[in-house]
Amino acid sequence: MADTIFALSSGSPPAAIAVVRISGPQAGEALAALAGALPKPRMASYRTLRVPRGTVLDQALVLWFPGPRTATGEDLAELHLHGGRAVVAAVEAALADLSGLRRAVPGEFTRRAFANGRIDLAEAEGLADLLTAETDLQRRAALAMAGGAFSRQIEEWRDRVLAASVAVEAVLDFGDEDDVADLPPDFIARLDVLAGEVSDWLSRPRAETLREGFRVVLAGPPNAGKSTLFNALVEDEAAITAPLAGTTRDVLTRAVAIGGVPFVFADTAGLRDESGDEIEVIGIARARAALEGADLVLWLGPEGDGPDAAWEIAAQSDRDDASAKSTPRHRVSAVTGEGLDALRTDLIETARQAMPRPGEAALNRRQHALLVQAEAALRDARHETDPLLVAEALRLVRVAFDALIGRATTEDMLDALFGRFCIGK
Repeated sequence: MADTIFALSSGSPPAAIAVVRISGPQAGEALAALAGALPKPRMASYRTLRVPRGTVLDQALVLWFPGPRTATGEDLAELHLHGGRAVVAAVEAALADLSGLRRAVPGEFTRRAFANGRIDLAEAEGLADLLTAETDLQRRAALAMAGGAFSRQIEEWRDRVLAASVAVEAVLDFGDEDDVADLPPDFIARLDVLAGEVSDWLSRPRAETLREGFRVVLAGPPNAGKSTLFNALVEDEAAITAPLAGTTRDVLTRAVAIGGVPFVFADTAGLRDESGDEIEVIGIARARAALEGADLVLWLGPEGDGPDAAWEIAAQSDRDDASAKSTPRHRVSAVTGEGLDALRTDLIETARQAMPRPGEAALNRRQHALLVQAEAALRDARHETDPLLVAEALRLVRVAFDALIGRATTEDMLDALFGRFCIGK
């Protein structure tokens, strides 16, 4: 028998209301022990909670959800308490004293939902992203994944692959009979269509850019105005500015949202070929590494010297001695504010193009890798002539699809995923 678990599922107290959730085979007994009796299923009841045969704990709303039609697929109870720390602590202590109950570990409620078939793995990953969403774009993409948009697509694809596998098996098993001697005439065409649909999903912007933020690196030689512009973009005095070369020694990053779009800005050490300062040399090496991982580089150095696809920025436009650029993408002054609004608008529009469309499900690294495997196997099935090899390729497609939604998983992978959740989720 599975343990019965409990945890605070709402925000940390103090708060107006605190929700304590109980899930497992003894959830009903635990609720009755504190509330005196079980209320009607799925109806809120006002009850006085007591230590069994003892002290009053709180007056609360209680709800009883008999399994399996619950969030976890098990018997489930909720206690809607007054949200003071002492109240929550007293109720949790009373639950811990009941035989067969224990405190939940992070993500255990959601893991039970997955194990009991209430959600699949892709939906669980979407829920994890929803819990950490900080911008509207992140929220909408996570909701699409948590709501099953990708899972439904995988199931539809899997059904079509299964139908193709049945056709191949018929040829293998009954190839000597006239009516099943060959594959259906549209067999290859159907595989082509399916491979194209998978390819379209693979071409979508990835979830990591949305989750982690569009990474913008400011680069150029010493005293080019990088740190001042960095502070202006993040709207904070995050970087030290001074007229001395080598002031910035390390890569300084700051995550911000501009216009609802998540960004990570990085200020870097001034790039130059020679430096007698060992620490500055290390900073320059880190700056060059940051350039490699950037989604976009704002180049504040001499025109044409920056990385490929970098934006030419004519910074310090308020200074008479500012370096001239013939065709900068933007001319800005962090001191006067000249050009900053136009730069921010351009950054927002560019970042949006690199991110999933609002409300569109996006693939994470794991999902993308498995979908690549599925597409490759589909291409193999398309070009094989031996029915036995075609059948094997289609089997590999189904294996990849099953892994995407959690029909085939490892405990280590599940531990890593559900460990991202809070204790009450």
